[in-house]
Amino acid sequence: MSGHSKWHNIQKTKGAADAKRSAAFTKIAREIIVAVKEGGSGDPNNNSRLATVIAKAKAVNMPNDNIKRTIDKALGAGNTDSYEAVTYEGYGPGGVAVIVEALTDNRQRTAPEVRHAFDKCNGNLGAIGCVSWSFDKKGVIVIDNEDGELDEETVMMDALDAGAADFEADGPALEITCDPDAFNDVVKTLEEKGYSFVSAEVEMVPQNYITLSGEGDVKNMQKLIDMLEDSDDVQNVWHNWDND
Repeated sequence: MSGHSKWHNIQKTKGAADAKRSAAFTKIAREIIVAVKEGGSGDPNNNSRLATVIAKAKAVNMPNDNIKRTIDKALGAGNTDSYEAVTYEGYGPGGVAVIVEALTDNRQRTAPEVRHAFDKCNGNLGAIGCVSWSFDKKGVIVIDNEDGELDEETVMMDALDAGAADFEADGPALEITCDPDAFNDVVKTLEEKGYSFVSAEVEMVPQNYITLSGEGDVKNMQKLIDMLEDSDDVQNVWHNWDND
């Protein structure tokens, strides 16, 4: 996921090519392995981090068999996969703030790859903390209402009753935000009410957005996102570019 754009993300998810979908599944599988190992359990009821990743996996239609198989693999005695969470921060073209979250088994491979992407696209990799202060960590759930079958007020009341902090209807996208600590409970309650999500994860949400007017900056910013997302090690790219 990139940035914090509602309908844009829905369209991206709906139109994902098989190759992109496969890459997304691979990255989520890596998150599942880390969640199981760090949480010490393959049961999402006893492992909150795993529950969060499973919600993300279901939102992008990762098959339940894939999820179970990955959990079983992580629990296997012979599994030696070892990934480290690393965060990079910097600026894209036009001063766009960018946060890159990675899971890697080799920092010496990942760091140069991330730096190269910034350099190639007229950006600058900075120190940790240089842009994260301008983002808030929030649980974000997006429901597709393109067909208009859902009553917005009903969804809002269900979301607030479930523990959500805010609700916003933006055309065909219904966006629910909550405290990260409440995310799993909100997701579970809404699922029990029959809702399905086009995206559901804990995101870094920008406090403000930047609009790029120059054609070169727009092309470079999109290229930067693509290069980072194409990296096997990069899990998420958050930014404050208003690209809706």
